[in-house]
Amino acid sequence: MLGTFAKVLAENRIPTPAEYFRATVAGDIEAVKGILKIVRIAVTYHLALKPTQREDAQACLDSYLERCPAAQSVVGCIDIAHSLNVIDR
Repeated sequence: MLGTFAKVLAENRIPTPAEYFRATVAGDIEAVKGILKIVRIAVTYHLALKPTQREDAQACLDSYLERCPAAQSVVGCIDIAHSLNVIDR
């Protein structure tokens, strides 16, 4: 997911070098019919941006999941939430 989001950002001329871009991920596991199952994944992307890039970065966040092989592999099975934490650069 991180790689797909980085690719979409790059296509929109938003750089994602390691010092400006990272993600934190949390998952919830529940017993479903007696079997442990990952039911939710929450991804928070942390991205240092210029103020003029905020709107474009949000648009990228809103659209990248449909192009992400990992996300598309689990859509319908695992709830995926994502958010963008913008750090001024």
